[in-house]
Amino acid sequence: MTTNDSASEGVTYAPEHSPRLEWAKLAPDVYKAMVKLDAAARQGVDPVLLELVKIRASQLNHCAFCLDMHTKDALAAGESVERIVQLSAWEESKHFYTRKELAAIELTEAVTVLTDGFVTDEVYEQAAKHFEEAELAQLIAAITVINAWNRFGVTCRLVPGHYRAGQYK
Repeated sequence: MTTNDSASEGVTYAPEHSPRLEWAKLAPDVYKAMVKLDAAARQGVDPVLLELVKIRASQLNHCAFCLDMHTKDALAAGESVERIVQLSAWEESKHFYTRKELAAIELTEAVTVLTDGFVTDEVYEQAAKHFEEAELAQLIAAITVINAWNRFGVTCRLVPGHYRAGQYK
């Protein structure tokens, strides 16, 4: 077990699963390209906002590995536990976030859950009110990149719990 060992003596947790596939080792050129794409996408985006976006997309995509990583990175960047916890119910807890953050979170949901339709003009226009065009382009890139990472993580069943804040930066 990873994070719960010392705090819960005598408690038996479900066993940790193994990854299905170590895709980064088997497709190193793709992994390196993703790392470069991620670095390019994050340029000009507020680091705390970026982590909120990554957490929300990872919640929607059920990517436990990315949730582990980005909650730890968000905490290390100064984000509060309260705002991270409330993120899964942001529509009911809007008062925890700025209008700009809400626009980014809503855009994240629209881009992530394309099976529900498409990114509406209303959602896009709301984001466009709060972000300059270049910043909005970077935000859309960052949302797209975390969705790609989530798909690798979920499909390959990457194991959460072992990441240390800033490990891959």
